[in-house]
Amino acid sequence: MASDEGMATARVDSWIWSVRLTKTRSAAAAACRAGHVRVNGERVKPAHGVRPGDEVRLRQAGRERIVVVTRLVRKRVGAPVAVECYVDNSPPTPPREGIAVIAVRDRGAGRPTKRDRRELDQLRGRLGTGPDPDDRP
Repeated sequence: MASDEGMATARVDSWIWSVRLTKTRSAAAAACRAGHVRVNGERVKPAHGVRPGDEVRLRQAGRERIVVVTRLVRKRVGAPVAVECYVDNSPPTPPREGIAVIAVRDRGAGRPTKRDRRELDQLRGRLGTGPDPDDRP
């Protein structure tokens, strides 16, 4: 098994990577250096130690993951084992319908015309202040 019962602490970047909260250890270390990782409410460096019972907050992709450490692991483990190493207290993800639609233009399509811009503004929910073009005589 990849857990070590005699281990008192583990590096926070290594633990985050081991329980599959980030794809790579370097991404976990970068998140720590950028201030996106907090242990018990304090920003930490990648080498900070975590113990069972610590609360780890990880901000990634516009979402905050809140987990409580239950078990320390030394190496990356499979997903079923990783889930047993923490208790997830994160708020639920927003439903897919709640995510705003982003207008995307084809690469190389050039600058949008006035008509394109008006359609984009209408899609984004912005209302123009000028007269309605459909109200012409």
